[in-house]
Amino acid sequence: MQTGKFYYNLVTILGPTATGKTSVAAHLAAKLNGEIISADSRQIYRGMDLGTGKDLADYFIEGVAVPYHLIDIEEAGVHYNVYRFQTDFIRVFNEIEARGNFPVLCGGSGLYIEAVLKNYRLIEVPPNKELRKELEGKSLAELTEILKSMKPALHNETDVETDRRAIRAIEIEKYYAENPQMESEMPEINSLNIGIDFDRELRRQRITNRLKQRLDEGMLDEVQKLLDSGLTPDQLIYYGLEYKYLTLHLTGELSYAEMFRQLEIAIHQFAKRQMTWFRGMEKRGTKIHWINGQLPMEEKVNAIVKLIESGIL
Repeated sequence: MQTGKFYYNLVTILGPTATGKTSVAAHLAAKLNGEIISADSRQIYRGMDLGTGKDLADYFIEGVAVPYHLIDIEEAGVHYNVYRFQTDFIRVFNEIEARGNFPVLCGGSGLYIEAVLKNYRLIEVPPNKELRKELEGKSLAELTEILKSMKPALHNETDVETDRRAIRAIEIEKYYAENPQMESEMPEINSLNIGIDFDRELRRQRITNRLKQRLDEGMLDEVQKLLDSGLTPDQLIYYGLEYKYLTLHLTGELSYAEMFRQLEIAIHQFAKRQMTWFRGMEKRGTKIHWINGQLPMEEKVNAIVKLIESGIL
């Protein structure tokens, strides 16, 4: 790479599941003297490896380990959220920059990625019992109007999907208004955003092949070990996808064939939702450069490096 001061101080590698994001990020980080920050809401948990697709072998490039962060940082069952992710990201990003290395954000959790790129105003908001009592009994339409009066640019429609969500959203907005000094201090981020794209049918095929491979590698044993460690079936089902359907199979509620069929469908639907989120990010003003996932690795990495170099100041 050329030397000089770059406009970009972060590269974000995103895309739906089974598109090879981790491998691209690791190869790029190896070339940039970089370190990877994971943006995956489930890979933070220890012992949840195959089911979350950690692909830890991908972090070794020509026998050299590429440093990664925010993987295996919590025990399964611990509650982790986007607020904690943003806080952890700020800490790790600053540490990587202090070492003179290049941060590469990689993942498929759109909310986590957007929380960084858009600097969402996130505060760990405690429950407000008095406010909840005051709002109790109001209709969803009434709660929606209250929220809109506090937050006119209501772009997250999930905030008003249920009464409970709407009350929590109002609670958060009230807390923000009363505690503006407590906002997270996000460093200035100028991110080059790279999306890894595959033809829809090829992506579906990759998802199915990957699911079969993980089952062959012992994903059922992984879930059984988590159950044996003391986690309840409900705790594992909470994590969804692989952990939900494999738990239902292990507890006798689904046959192996039913488990595979339902899980395969669920992962395809999940990938579609991920793409919907990323397209939504573009509509909300985030520029994403999409790269054909079928290109050889060297071509993909070189294309990204060219884009980085186009931003030399």
